[in-house]
Amino acid sequence: MLVGTILYATMHDALIPMFEGMMEGYRRTNLESMIDFTSDLGAVPSEITIVHGNMFLNEGINALWSLVCGGAETSYSNANARLGVGDSTAGAAATQTALQAGANVLFKGMDATFPTFGTAQKATFKSTFASAEGNFAWQEWGIDNGATANKNLNRKVESLGTKSSGTTWTLSVDLNLA
Repeated sequence: MLVGTILYATMHDALIPMFEGMMEGYRRTNLESMIDFTSDLGAVPSEITIVHGNMFLNEGINALWSLVCGGAETSYSNANARLGVGDSTAGAAATQTALQAGANVLFKGMDATFPTFGTAQKATFKSTFASAEGNFAWQEWGIDNGATANKNLNRKVESLGTKSSGTTWTLSVDLNLA
């Protein structure tokens, strides 16, 4: 079974470093526990949304199998992997090779130390979109392996809200194989 999870948090720019430092190495699956934990420490995101499910795309699946079997493919490493967001509401299809948005699409490289992998049958990808980045309705998201290789691993269509200038949004995606 393939399962994807997205967690994004919007908060004021000044709280980002403090929140990340407190959450380093700390993981809870219960949303209320996470909110209680951050409230106790004085860093409360203005919003946390958890969305389940996404579609792995054929080109990303083929890239993964090439990597597993020792083929020549660009890895989804910190140096290459990017999280992208766009404003298209077109349904996801396994044959797609990109996010479907026209003008409003932005891919961001990984935050330091991401992706993480090797435990719990998952990989976690995380990118931060600063104040001037990605200011449009986030209707779709996906992961690719860089601007040159550009093999899209997955795509999810679901409204995550509209990011506006003056806010920093962090997009974190868990891809699980179980």
